[in-house]
Amino acid sequence: MPSLGPVELFIILFVMAAYSLVLVIPFWMIFTKAGFPGLLSIGILIPVVNIGLLFYLAFAEWPALRREDRALREGTRRQVE
Repeated sequence: MPSLGPVELFIILFVMAAYSLVLVIPFWMIFTKAGFPGLLSIGILIPVVNIGLLFYLAFAEWPALRREDRALREGTRRQVE
């Protein structure tokens, strides 16, 4: 079986890097908007971890929503006073 040359290896690495960016960048944005560290999005590249991260993102209480709720409660208290 022939081995891969440097051009083929470069093409393979380029495609893998592009695929990784296509996966990581949107999840980085989703995690940061939800209030979680964006670094968690790198877990999307690991096969069983990605499913766990999706479940975690779906069912966890989002810190961003907690901050909004707190701000809304404080705003309504100030209006009532």
